Amino acid sequence: CYQDVNLILPFFSEIGYKLLYIHLEVGMNKELLNCERVWLNVTPATLRPDLADYGLLEPHALGVRDGKIHALVPMQDLKGPYAASWQDMKGKLVTPGLIDCHTHLIFAGSRAEEFELRQKGVPYAEIARKGGGIISTVRATRAASEERLYELALPRIKSLIREGVTTVEIKSGYGLTLEDELKMLRVARRLGETQPIRVKTTLLAAHAVPPEYRDDPDSWVETICQEIIPAAAEAGLADAVDVFCEHIGFSLAQTEQVYLAADQYNLAVKGHMDQLSNLGGSTLAAHFGALSVDHLEYLDQDGIQALAHRGVVATLLPTAFYFLKETKLPPIAALRKAGVPMAVSSDINPGTAPIVSLRMAMNMACTLLGLTPVEAMAGVTRHAARALGEQERLGQLKVGMLADFLVWNCGHPAELSYLIGVDQLVSRVVNGEETLHG
Repeated sequence: CYQDVNLILPFFSEIGYKLLYIHLEVGMNKELLNCERVWLNVTPATLRPDLADYGLLEPHALGVRDGKIHALVPMQDLKGPYAASWQDMKGKLVTPGLIDCHTHLIFAGSRAEEFELRQKGVPYAEIARKGGGIISTVRATRAASEERLYELALPRIKSLIREGVTTVEIKSGYGLTLEDELKMLRVARRLGETQPIRVKTTLLAAHAVPPEYRDDPDSWVETICQEIIPAAAEAGLADAVDVFCEHIGFSLAQTEQVYLAADQYNLAVKGHMDQLSNLGGSTLAAHFGALSVDHLEYLDQDGIQALAHRGVVATLLPTAFYFLKETKLPPIAALRKAGVPMAVSSDINPGTAPIVSLRMAMNMACTLLGLTPVEAMAGVTRHAARALGEQERLGQLKVGMLADFLVWNCGHPAELSYLIGVDQLVSRVVNGEETLHG
């Protein structure tokens, strides 16, 4: 009668309910008995590295307690009722929550007119000379209040939530003053506090040289190291520090200077590396134990070996590759051969990746860069978690991990990289709490 006992539970008094479970406790699955909530008949794509491909399992019961996955039990092994609130998912696919590990989601202003000019053949250099490019976004972002930046960011982050993103990294980098960089980071923290999504913040003051320092970029680097990094660290606003190491950004020596300052405040480092040329930034970042290096179109073999040796994640940003009409592909085959973990991210930003869709980035990673759907899925779960230093808590369906997972109305996880534009998300769970139910 075990399989029918849940049908009669509503008719029991509280005392009778407790007595029933005392009577039936012997032979039950203790893990499920101790859960607060149970999802029955889920088909888990665990993304565990010790299992093949997606880590697919036969139908299981997934139990949650204290915001973590407390039990993952094969349905065929169930022996009794479930003391928790439960629901039957009828075999639906369950994956870890998606992780967007590289975004510039907070900004003001639009560069749609700039996009139109570029499509008409106006060179970017000319657009920049006339006040366009990143500096136009900097001006608009500086002029916007915290409240306005929050309002502008809300529809972007809600779009990610609707797609199944449960963790997102948000960078600063459009303020380029002490006050405005901290303003952006405060907005990012607020988004994580008010929306059902985990937000990791990255200080990217070394995104560009602001107009005030155009003739003295070294002084801007000193300001970053001596003022902005200490202030962000002391206020608890930054989880990591990033640098755009490029001939139009910051030199190798300047990048090292920023990394040394971050290290003084125990902040992790990341890097925009090898997008337009190779300055040796990835090798330098690996030397500092960076969480990730991102873009990587011009990454060389020395850099690949450095990443492999230190376990640094290579984050691929196919939306920027697409939007900029690049032709130089990142060295995917060499990264794969060296065993470098590859993450995939949306790179949401107003200038080079105005595409608010991690699912689209997954598709582009396959169609443009040559990843397999399995690699793309690992790139937005297990490897993306590692790119944020969260690999011990996120990115897999495994007992002890945080209960961030998604229920999908699709038959196979490859569909998540294949089919774009159809809402397939049935349920979204963050920290064990259902935040979306379709």
